[in-house]
Amino acid sequence: MRFRYSTTESSQREQNLIACRESPSEAIGLVDSGATINVMPYDMGLQLGAIWENNKAIIQLSGNLGNQPVLPLLAMAQIGDIVPIQLAFAWTKQLNTPLILGQTNFFMEFDVCFYRSKMEFEVKPKSL
Repeated sequence: MRFRYSTTESSQREQNLIACRESPSEAIGLVDSGATINVMPYDMGLQLGAIWENNKAIIQLSGNLGNQPVLPLLAMAQIGDIVPIQLAFAWTKQLNTPLILGQTNFFMEFDVCFYRSKMEFEVKPKSL
């Protein structure tokens, strides 16, 4: 399944956006090959019925989210018409955090090919 790149006029930075259907929510995520882990925004986790419990395992992130508490969260996700798959997320309480699809485990479960000249990228289930 192919998706178009999205750019912002001011910076021309590429944002690789992909729709991620999660019952009962639908979201747009940032496909980020430089991100170590998938990140789920707090409000999305709540929409999916997750409950924030401070006594659960805390994951330590780096970068912009390095000083924010995050919890591990598993969720079934469907990318376009591809069969739903369980993805692991670092669920953060940080407001205004985008849904990030990173190395663990989005890129472990899908083959992603970028076509820069066409401003597109393709997502396929991983090859066995």
